[in-house]
Amino acid sequence: MFDKGKLNELRIEVESWKSEINKKGLDKKVGCTTLSGIPVDLIYTPCDIESFDYKRELGLPGEYPFTRGVYPTMYRGRLWTLREYAGYGTAEETNRRFKYLLEHGQTGLSVAFDLPTQIGYDSDHPMAMPEVGKVGVAVSTLKDMEILFDGLPIGEISTSFTINATAPQILAMYFVISLKQGVQLDKVQGTVQNDILKEYVARNTYIYPPQPSMKLVVDIIEYCSKNAQRFNSISISGYHMREAGANAIQELAFTFANAIAYVKAAIERGLPVDSFAPRLSFFFGCHNDFFEEIAKFRAARRIWAKIMKERFGARDPRSMLLRFHTQTCGCTLTAQQPEVNIIRVALQSLAAVLGGTQSLHTNSYDEALALPSEYAVRLAVRTQQVIAYESNVINTIDPLAGSYYIEYLTNEIEKRVWDYLQRIEEMGGAIIAIEKGFYQREIAESAYKYQKEIESKDRIIVGVNEFITEEIKVKELLKVDPILRERQIERLKRVRDERDKNKVKEALENLRRAVEKGDNVMPYIMRAVESYVTLQETTEVLKSVYGEYKPIGW
Repeated sequence: MFDKGKLNELRIEVESWKSEINKKGLDKKVGCTTLSGIPVDLIYTPCDIESFDYKRELGLPGEYPFTRGVYPTMYRGRLWTLREYAGYGTAEETNRRFKYLLEHGQTGLSVAFDLPTQIGYDSDHPMAMPEVGKVGVAVSTLKDMEILFDGLPIGEISTSFTINATAPQILAMYFVISLKQGVQLDKVQGTVQNDILKEYVARNTYIYPPQPSMKLVVDIIEYCSKNAQRFNSISISGYHMREAGANAIQELAFTFANAIAYVKAAIERGLPVDSFAPRLSFFFGCHNDFFEEIAKFRAARRIWAKIMKERFGARDPRSMLLRFHTQTCGCTLTAQQPEVNIIRVALQSLAAVLGGTQSLHTNSYDEALALPSEYAVRLAVRTQQVIAYESNVINTIDPLAGSYYIEYLTNEIEKRVWDYLQRIEEMGGAIIAIEKGFYQREIAESAYKYQKEIESKDRIIVGVNEFITEEIKVKELLKVDPILRERQIERLKRVRDERDKNKVKEALENLRRAVEKGDNVMPYIMRAVESYVTLQETTEVLKSVYGEYKPIGW
């Protein structure tokens, strides 16, 4: 793309210019790097991308390798989905929050579940008591799900479920209420996270050992590919690993290694790659390093397209599309001067949009202190709306393409991600790498390095290690009323008393037989939840066959 003779002339000129700068001591940031440790030069020129091939590395939006975007017109054709992650207390409280968000311009729902629901306990279990409704909505039976979506148009909106170990039960409940609302499964839109591998690395809301857990993941992929073709059967997540301390390169590498494991498992089940790959989706965080995050998303699209085309032989272009949801990084929010979080979130959101996200959650400024208040979550929605409707950044596709720095950074991130993927492949793949603790050690080292930089003030965090001021208390913090837990437990008791006990017994026996035979559990779980079998009752059946995972050393 560049004339070699002119590149050599430019290289000499740039080196001479840098030499003068260094002699005068004008560069105050020698040794500067991105958050992932990529060295950042004072200036970038065509010399830094001398082998740049537009068609091979960029192409056009909506065309392989999709660096510039997965759709031909991107936001000129359709905005990203404005989706705020929400859930707390009981189904009634969360239903009200959903309606509030939709009234203020949110265009998709995203459900947060409380910890007991995530790990398979009913709300009245002794282990659940301190956590009912605290970090998300409590869902123990189909009745909770019916209330959660009461008055919400399931057929018109997409809903995302952040749930993993109990994804089969939660998805079954949603499908059952969709059918009750008259929405056929092939019309239901949304995403279930269903990404169990990262749970063993970053979140720890697993129940069963890795192999049976993988079987359940593929059960959902298979069931959706045959019955709910517009529903994303998995959202392979780097976000939680980023929150645990991974850098941008590790986030992509570990996410794609996990994705490769899921694709291989589905193919081994007998599913043709193009029958399920178009509904694979991804979930990434967006941190503070503005240009690195934009380059990360661009590199990610290119890497995934190559994996699907070259490794798995996908032929359908939709199988090669990296469609992803982005959430601004909660780990960047500070309890000190929390109003400054509004600025952080705005910058991260803009980076996600410039990077080409399909869906976006903007964190609320008070989330380092509590669950977001109505005022704070409305402001978070408004942040997206200002970017969408006032900034004009949506008017052209991939506007930073061709920037010497952005293209250099995109290429460098891709190279480093492939290096990680090669190392993981040599270990035997994602599951073995996780079981050996490789991901965990790499993330821990990255987190430690980042914290040391903050403590030494090599990295400035406004309000934390510099520019500290007297604190102004946030006036309105959301608190979950303890009475909500009692109401949840009362409803659960009523459901148990009123349901048909014979149907419950039969459903659980059928589920047990299916698990023992190795059948796809989804149809059996759907029939169980339809009979108001509880979340924990189905979990106990699965646990009795699969066992419970205990990390090495426990």
